[in-house]
Amino acid sequence: MVVSLVYQVARKLLAVPAVLLRRDAVKDAELLVLRYENAALRRQLSGPVRYEPADRLWFAALSSLIPRCRWAQVFPVTPATLLAWHRRLIARKWDYSKRRRRPGRPSTASTVKDLVLRLARENPRWGCRRIQGELVRLGHPVGSTTVWEILTAAGFDPAPRRGGPTWREFLTAQAEGIIACDFVHIDLVDLRRVYALVFLEHGTRRLHIAGVTAHPTGPWTVQQARNLAVELGVRVDSLRFLLRDRDAKYAESFDAVFAADGIGVVRTAPRVPRMNAHCERVIGTLRREVLDHLLIWSEFHARQVLDAYARHYNGHRPHQARGQLPPLAQEHPVSVTNLTAHRILRTRILGGVISEYRYAA
Repeated sequence: MVVSLVYQVARKLLAVPAVLLRRDAVKDAELLVLRYENAALRRQLSGPVRYEPADRLWFAALSSLIPRCRWAQVFPVTPATLLAWHRRLIARKWDYSKRRRRPGRPSTASTVKDLVLRLARENPRWGCRRIQGELVRLGHPVGSTTVWEILTAAGFDPAPRRGGPTWREFLTAQAEGIIACDFVHIDLVDLRRVYALVFLEHGTRRLHIAGVTAHPTGPWTVQQARNLAVELGVRVDSLRFLLRDRDAKYAESFDAVFAADGIGVVRTAPRVPRMNAHCERVIGTLRREVLDHLLIWSEFHARQVLDAYARHYNGHRPHQARGQLPPLAQEHPVSVTNLTAHRILRTRILGGVISEYRYAA
């Protein structure tokens, strides 16, 4: 009991110098607060007072030396303001929006994404892992998961297609070695109907008028195939497929003529004109540009009209698939900039139904 009393008395006696020293520190802190407040007021004589980061730092440091009961008389801000400053400082430290590099994996470059989509479009049987392997070979180390996400976001199936190529892809890939044939009917003035057998080379878009007859039989069709083989000559070696429909006029001997030259026969499905789209299109061109604008009198007249148009089609008419070049042309003529110094001549084909234009010599 006596020891505890002595301890409490000693503690109170030692606290007296600390209180006196603390009073001096509080006074000094109050003076510093007032000094910084005056400095802030001098910097901004007009408008609301705005404290700089250095001012906020000193106010936060001096706040621990001044008792809360004296804050209202000395401190220019409330404790809530000090806490708000501290919260803003913490939020700024952990804010990564203004930093150059965000944490985590870097985003994929747009050029790499475009390359992934290009490989997917040009190679529909490639999956995400096959595309990822091609990218690594090209020097773009992208993971297969990233390729999968890019393909899925663009609407592509990331898994490879197990079936074969589409019919359009087959025709495009084998265009240089395909020749197609089909019949076009022509109604004469006397209401009779004749038929013409046309062939079209897919690679060059060259048109061949095999023959015109009112009675297209199997033997007649075979003879037209033989005539075409003679007309093609050595160029027949570059052809690999003959594309035709399932018409009964194409007999086995008709296919044998092309098989003798190493050309395989590919038959289209019933009632699917898109499988022979190029030949169907050239028949539509024949009707729109010639047959719908002329009265055909006879079988001989029909052959003359078709031969004249075939010469125009192969030697002069531009084609989008060949860069606006005719089938028999290899390059465009030299461009002429001064049109006033060169006279343009017009050649009338089939009585003016078709016009051809050339520079005068």
